Amino acid sequence: MQSTYFAIAFLAGLIPALFWVWFWLREDSRKPEPLFLIAISFIAGMAVVPMALPLQKLALELYSGANIIVVWVIVEELLKYAVALTLVFWNRDVDEPIDMVIYLIVVALGFAALENALFIFNPLVVGDYFNSALTGSFRFMGATLLHVLASGTVGACLALAYYRSKVTQVLAGTLGLSIAIVLHALFNFFIMERSGETILTVFLFVWMGIIILFLLFEKIKLLERNHNLQQQAS
Repeated sequence: MQSTYFAIAFLAGLIPALFWVWFWLREDSRKPEPLFLIAISFIAGMAVVPMALPLQKLALELYSGANIIVVWVIVEELLKYAVALTLVFWNRDVDEPIDMVIYLIVVALGFAALENALFIFNPLVVGDYFNSALTGSFRFMGATLLHVLASGTVGACLALAYYRSKVTQVLAGTLGLSIAIVLHALFNFFIMERSGETILTVFLFVWMGIIILFLLFEKIKLLERNHNLQQQAS
């Protein structure tokens, strides 16, 4: 029976994440990314979850209070960034600034898919179907987009430094990662209060961040167009 519940939870985490993948890929419709690399990125993001869990369990033994939340966030954001660097960013198909954002978002959505499935599974397996459905809904509009915002911020920083020196790119990635960690940690701190007003405020904060990410998408596209024009003129 537990396997059936996990299959349901897995699909409940997977399908919304795939919807968001489709949604964000439309931002790069002019030059679509190869599906195999998108699939690798998504699966790699899912693989981060079992990589992160033992490290987060270790953090429980070493830290307490707010420190645990910060360490957990650092583990997740570092691993998402690391798998993108290791498995995706060296590929020759990653050949324009916007790709940095797209692939990091896909990695984040892979992570969110499996993480959401685990959160949905816990109440589902004890027969608490209402809380299971409620958890899935909240995570679809909250935590999932938070992962998109955090990893998308790293990607945006890398994209804005795409045509600059390697040193600048490393600094940009470090800056983006630092911002992602702060955003993620703030989300976790405030969401733990669990009051309706606080949750709504935090969700609004995430949604405004997503709007800013959309604006950065347009700026990155303009950066690429200007670079191409300069290349043609030279």
